[in-house]
Amino acid sequence: MNPSAQRAMTATEWGLLLLLSLLWGGSFFFVGVAVKALPPLTIVAARVSIAAALLWLAAPLAGVSVARLGGQARALFALALINNVAPFSLLVWSQTHLASGLVSILNATTPVFTVVVAHLFTIEEKLDPRRLVGALVGLVGVAAMIGPELLGGFADHLVAELAALLAALSYAAAIVFARRFRRLGLTPIEVAIGQVTASSLALLPVALLVDAPWRLPAPGGAAIAAVVAIGALSTALAYVVYFRILAGAGAVNAVLVTLLAPATAILLGAVVLGESLTASDFVGFGLIAFGLAVIDGRLPQAARARLGAVAGR
Repeated sequence: MNPSAQRAMTATEWGLLLLLSLLWGGSFFFVGVAVKALPPLTIVAARVSIAAALLWLAAPLAGVSVARLGGQARALFALALINNVAPFSLLVWSQTHLASGLVSILNATTPVFTVVVAHLFTIEEKLDPRRLVGALVGLVGVAAMIGPELLGGFADHLVAELAALLAALSYAAAIVFARRFRRLGLTPIEVAIGQVTASSLALLPVALLVDAPWRLPAPGGAAIAAVVAIGALSTALAYVVYFRILAGAGAVNAVLVTLLAPATAILLGAVVLGESLTASDFVGFGLIAFGLAVIDGRLPQAARARLGAVAGR
């Protein structure tokens, strides 16, 4: 059994998780800006291509081995399909029909899918009541933060909502699948480079064929900046952090970022755009924190220790 799979996360891993939530929480905002000027496939192809270019620039400094990447090409292409190509395309397309906040809440179902997928396809991360309850409580917290007014749109754009949920399921499968790369000898940055490079090779021809971007009106500066930010921050940097967390803390712990990302998006709105926080936001923060503590295991351990101390008196 891998001892890191079910252990509580360290302070460093929690810090990385918060950083990742900032990077991925901002992606919903950036995509919301970009989809006003560019079609979904063009956005996704540009996102992974920018990320691939930046990561390859950093490759010599990170000691990336082209030989190791080539030896795991098939696995990296499979990861690219379920962790980039499918979910990125589905989420960006869904944001052409739904509000970014609603897409983020649908994406926050990823932990629920992950505990089930991990139970079915791993030995060391079996489903237990604690993990399931923690994920569900966190999801309720996300719903409280986004607000009931967005939930009223569930019946209006069913296909777009199902696309976002399918993206969450794809992410869950990718999280469990990606655990193998540590055993295969690839470093976190090598996995990140391999998957975004494979995604670029898969998506660029499709985007050129379907969207013919040279025929589109020139996007404005805001759309260009948003796409660059998605590629550089929400993909290149984010995946280095993500695979570092995954290698140390396990799949179920790594997926907690999908609960934190909507919270980060609301905080960014308050700080950058001057949006006000409501009482439901603070309720949501509390529920998310509780759900994270339950999944992490520290809250139940602390409760048992406290009960044991009281019983021993």
